[in-house]
Amino acid sequence: MQPEFSQSAPIYVQLMDISKRNIIRGEWRAGEKMPPVRDLAVKFGVNPNTVQRALSELEREGLVYSERTAGRFITKDVGAITALKDKTAKEYIQNFLGHMKQLGFNKEQLIKLIKEEDYNE
Repeated sequence: MQPEFSQSAPIYVQLMDISKRNIIRGEWRAGEKMPPVRDLAVKFGVNPNTVQRALSELEREGLVYSERTAGRFITKDVGAITALKDKTAKEYIQNFLGHMKQLGFNKEQLIKLIKEEDYNE
């Protein structure tokens, strides 16, 4: 299924975010070979050059690596994946807290609301 891209960020950045979520969730596992650029372009409904740019940036960040004739792979560095997961969670939490502060919630009210929520894993 093709994602709906927003106008708020370049498509390659949105592809990077999708890829990072796939890595965090374990859909793309450490050391696993990634699908070819052309397959990803078809899957996401974008130009292969856009996918190439996203993957090059992920490679620069150390989340993906290339082997000359074998293609691209997800990093084998589980610590880097854990760090990405923690960093992403902190960004979501900071965003959430900022919104809640704007709505006038204090820490105690938020803790109470969170405890009342049913969180099924």
